[in-house]
Order: sequence, then structure tokens, then C-alpha cells
Amino acid sequence: MDTSVDSRKRVVFVALAVLVIAVVLVPSQAQGVPGGTVDAWGCNPFSDFGQCTEPSGLSDVVAVAGGYAHSIALRGDGTVVAWGCGSPYGEYNQCNVPVGLSGVTAIAAGTVHNLALKSDGTVVAWGCDGGPEFYGCNVPSGLTDVTAIDAGTYHSLALKNNGTVVAFGCGYDVGQCNVPSGLSRATAIAAGTFHSLAARSDGSVVAWGCGFDAGQCTVPDGLTGVVAVSAGMYHSLALRSDGSVVAWGCGAGADFGQCSVPAGLSDVVAIAASQAHSLALKSDGTVVAWGCGMSADLGQCTVPSGLSGVTAIAAGDWHSLALVGSNTPASADQCKNDGWKTFVIFRNQGDCVSYVVAHRRPTG
Repeated sequence: MDTSVDSRKRVVFVALAVLVIAVVLVPSQAQGVPGGTVDAWGCNPFSDFGQCTEPSGLSDVVAVAGGYAHSIALRGDGTVVAWGCGSPYGEYNQCNVPVGLSGVTAIAAGTVHNLALKSDGTVVAWGCDGGPEFYGCNVPSGLTDVTAIDAGTYHSLALKNNGTVVAFGCGYDVGQCNVPSGLSRATAIAAGTFHSLAARSDGSVVAWGCGFDAGQCTVPDGLTGVVAVSAGMYHSLALRSDGSVVAWGCGAGADFGQCSVPAGLSDVVAIAASQAHSLALKSDGTVVAWGCGMSADLGQCTVPSGLSGVTAIAAGDWHSLALVGSNTPASADQCKNDGWKTFVIFRNQGDCVSYVVAHRRPTG
């Protein structure tokens, strides 16, 4: 860990719950897939660092991710675009995409760092200036065969094609990097502020970390059929194969309504959890938001009127992102490649395209 990191900044990040978020949707083959445009909302004057101001002309986007004061987008040609990072949060260089970065198939945004998964199964990280090991930019040497990534506030996660999970970072360590011994057959991962989640091939969920425990690691008894997970600061979300959403946590004075899943919510194909709000993408291309209670409402739950045709979502701390494009969401039971634990999210003109939470052939 780089001891030059200003301790004051560490305290600020804990107090503000600067969360993450990540990639709920991981495109396994971004190149050649028709892309779309980005809509962003939230970012009221208190929290506007430019992360809601998409670059002029940004198009052909196939994935989005939101951090604390920045946003990133993956384009169909395998390149990455970043924006936001207004003062004072730009000093971590999380908007400075590495020169020459290409061949990217998935992205994830943490508080002050980003991850990119390349087509060769390797991971690239940037940002974290002042503490690569502290915030999760210290990608382990020799890490390969990665199929999914996620970035938290103080750590990063990587899912390998053998179903195992690798965690790194955790300069502020509350157990979120302590991957349970023997964890295997993982198919999806999520990194929050103080905890980590993994969905397994049998539809169960494993949680760890939670040094600051608001119940976000207490997986509900009997939870099954899970195909995707998302981790906020003090809450967790799970998407079930029937299109329903389950939330837990939100204890210890951390209830902003983000665990109160709207009654009747169904046909969900993607989820995203942040500090004080949650998002769900429905199969009809509309977005539902909840949470933002008390003083946590900065506009991130106010979905733009008329927003439709959405194919991917992401939740930053104080903003929300939606990808609007030519791909059509598919239900959780559609487009499964027989023999693979593959959950494909979208159809494109009737054909399944490679937008997946994770993809691997189970072993054992």
C-alpha cells in the first residue's frame, strides 16, 4: 500500500460511501455489436462533476459504467471513453484512459478507478493515483482467463473461466478481498463499498466482507435461481431467472429505500446498486429506480420521462446511466447456450448476441 495516500481522503470516501458501480452487463464480444447512445441523470449542483455530461458525438456504445464523479463507456470497436472527473475528484486520473487501450470487451467503474477486460482475458486498471494497492488498481501479475470484472470503492474483483474469483486492492480492508475458501462455480460477481458478492451456477449467492455490517452480507434464506448480482454500499441486489429482484441489507441507519423493491416489479433483465439507490432494466426497455430517501436524493432516481429502448444500465453514487441502442432486451430464460452457464441479456434483430453476466463451461 502506498502510504503517501492522504488519510483525509480515505476518511472522506468512507463518510460519503463513495461507491462504484460496475458492470452488471458484460459484453463478451463487444467488437462488431451494434451500439447505441448514452443518457445520464442525477448530478444536481451539489454532485455535478461532469459525469452526466456525455461527450459530444459519443455513439456506438455497447456498455456503460458509473463511479463517484465519472462515467465510462465501451464502444463497439473495443475502445473506452471516460468523462467527468471534475475538481477535486479528477486528481486520481480515472478519466485518463490508457493510450492505445483496445480490444476491450467489458468495463467496470469504481470510486476513483476503472477496470477493462480485454479479449485475451487480461485486465487493465487505471486511476487510483496515490494508492494503486489502496483502491484496487494493482492487478495481480499473471492474471489471465478472466471472463467478468467489477470495481468497488476500495477493491476489484475478477471472475475466471474456471469459476473462481480473484480479489485485489483492499488498502481499506474490511474483509471484502477475503474470497471464501473453496468458492467455485461462480457465474457472476459484484463489488460494493465494503462487501463482495458471487452468484453460483446452482443459483445461490455467496457474500463476504461487511466489516461495516448493515445486513448486506446476510443472504436471504432460500434465495435461489439467481443469475446476476449487484452490490451497493450497505445493500445487495439479486436478479432471479424469473425476472424478479431481491434486495437485502439497508440496516444500521443506512435505509434510503434502496432495499424497498417496488411492488409488482417483474420482467427485469438487469440490475444496478449504488450508495442510496437501485436500478432495474425491464425487458420492454424501460428503467425503474428506487431509493434516494432522506437527504440522498440528488436526482439519480428521477428517470427521464419517456426514456425507452434502454439496453443496459449503470448506477454511480450520485448519477444513473442508461444505454439506448438497437439491441432488444431478452428475458432471463431466453438465449441460453445449451451446455454453458451463459445468461444472455439481449437479442439483436431476433438473434442472440454475446451480452452476458458471465460465460464459462462448468467443471466438475
